[in-house]
Amino acid sequence: MLVTLVGEKQVKEGNEFIYLGPLTECKECKLKAVCFNLDAGRRYRIKNLRGVHHDCKIHEEGVQVVEVESVPLTIALNGKSAIEGSTVTYELPKCEEVSCERYRLCHPMALTKGGKAKVLKVGKDLECSKGYELKEVTIE
Repeated sequence: MLVTLVGEKQVKEGNEFIYLGPLTECKECKLKAVCFNLDAGRRYRIKNLRGVHHDCKIHEEGVQVVEVESVPLTIALNGKSAIEGSTVTYELPKCEEVSCERYRLCHPMALTKGGKAKVLKVGKDLECSKGYELKEVTIE
């Protein structure tokens, strides 16, 4: 279990968020080590509230100490790369069909080009209007 700080307005057990990385406005903060201890681009779920409050320059109502856990992510992946237990390097697909119902699976917010992820589970084949061979996979 990881301990971090979350803005009071977002603090609720079970809430999920994607940590986007450190903010430059926080470089002088004495609590930055606790805020910046997560992996950028990863999705987290708040598991437990510690009830400790701190003032914060960024969050209007301050922040609270919480315990979080990493949440596996479901994405679309090239079928050839979809091997359970393997570590893959994420590459953005050459598709900009934003109206596609699977667009968010193919372009997940929590992954950036070149990011590495472990394939936990390989799911069903996904149809693709561009003809790409895609599988639904759960990654960590």
